[in-house]
Amino acid sequence: MSSEKNSSASPTKPSLEKDRETCEYVENSKDVAVQVIDNFGGKATLPPSLALTEEQERKLWRKIDLRLMPILSLMYLFSFLDRGNIGNAKLQGLTTQLHLDSNKYNIALTMYFIPYCIFECPANLVLEKVRPSRWLPGITVVWGVVMTLMGLVKNYHQLVGARVCLGIAEAGLFPGVVYYLTLWYPRHQLQLRIGYFFGAASLAGAFSGLLAFAISFMSGTRGLLGWSWIFIIEGSATVAVGLLSFFILVDFPATAKFLTAEERAFVIWKKNYENSSVGEEEDFSVRHIIQAFTDWQVFLHIPIYMSVVGPLYGITFFLPTIINTFGHTPAVSQLLTVPPYIFAAIVLYLFARYSDRLRMRSPFIYLGLGMLLVGFTINVSNAAPGVKYFGTFFCVAGSYASFPGVVAWLGNNLAGQYKRGVGMAIQIGTGGFSGAIASNIYRTQDSPRFILGHALELMFVGIGLVCVPVAVICYKWINANREKEMQKGLSYSREELKRMGDRAPDFRYMI
Repeated sequence: MSSEKNSSASPTKPSLEKDRETCEYVENSKDVAVQVIDNFGGKATLPPSLALTEEQERKLWRKIDLRLMPILSLMYLFSFLDRGNIGNAKLQGLTTQLHLDSNKYNIALTMYFIPYCIFECPANLVLEKVRPSRWLPGITVVWGVVMTLMGLVKNYHQLVGARVCLGIAEAGLFPGVVYYLTLWYPRHQLQLRIGYFFGAASLAGAFSGLLAFAISFMSGTRGLLGWSWIFIIEGSATVAVGLLSFFILVDFPATAKFLTAEERAFVIWKKNYENSSVGEEEDFSVRHIIQAFTDWQVFLHIPIYMSVVGPLYGITFFLPTIINTFGHTPAVSQLLTVPPYIFAAIVLYLFARYSDRLRMRSPFIYLGLGMLLVGFTINVSNAAPGVKYFGTFFCVAGSYASFPGVVAWLGNNLAGQYKRGVGMAIQIGTGGFSGAIASNIYRTQDSPRFILGHALELMFVGIGLVCVPVAVICYKWINANREKEMQKGLSYSREELKRMGDRAPDFRYMI
């Protein structure tokens, strides 16, 4: 293999003639599809047959968005709805009928997170061997069935068992979809798409409050209280969404029949050559797993992830209870959860759009952490109920708006699709244990101020405020050293650069 010099920091588009020397250029779309299935995502050396204009490219991404994002967002909306609706069910007689004290209720919340976190990484490994258009809809149907049956539980032990099964079934969705999106979109377009997708979570919070308010009037129907109907109706809707997604979701760019052959080839090239002048390595090897488990980035991003996810789950599970302590009835408390989530959805979209436009993640994550600091400081104080309610807007918006950036940041800075898939699963799975912690910090005996809960959420925020600048400093230092290395004119073969992935001298970490 001949050596090549990399004279600039920005990757350049390899010429068609040059690529024909190193690979067989495949014109037939069926041949391309075979390569993609065999190598999970397509050969990095497949260039587009024709270049697209800026307007054509914009239309192409919009076309992909319209096919992928609505169904993925709908799936995640119900995922977040189903894991968090227990907070609404609590106000509709769940704890009374099942004889749950504060500790038992918190244990039921916690038992969801243990299998959820443990199975996230294995689930991504399964996704790499199974078609996404079958795996993601399949697990959606499974957890929808579990949620529906949860409405029929008769005691505490059955509730805990159902929550464990729910955690197992939902474990593969979020890391799977985020990894799936990295196979479709260039890294500077990723956060907006994760924002679209995760924005469904904030809408789930608003929708959950409205739906719980409406379902409260069904309490007593067929001998079931309102909490049972919340689980049954929302679980049944999840099953319907899962079945629908079997017919809508597609696998990979090169097998997407809704794209033309030229569009498929362009997406493959755009994604694979954006990070490096030679594309990404795509043939699976055990060393990709080892690299993910030994990369410093992954373990620095875990506490950053926890600093956002802890407050996010804490406010998601206990917002109805917190608002209820302001002196409102349960029904009104359900309705008052809606405005903070709508505000969060707006802020989330703005953060995602401008983060992609500026090609920066850390400033928006830091801004979200700042909002969390303000919101929880207000709520831990002796402020009036109206002021505390105002503070909940910052709590919800800060956590939800910064979350897509936290996930996209690590995904942007890991190269090699298998290493990226494993690394992101480690981050999400390990960091997700902060959700288990958050499930136990808002205790009934601490009502109405919940000093312990709010103080621990502030602790999570403080961790993020320290770790984000550390990550920025590390990335800037490495990027500067790589600039110096490039100026020396060091030579690497194409194969060497591929194997190096995000450690290649022409790879620049996103700040």
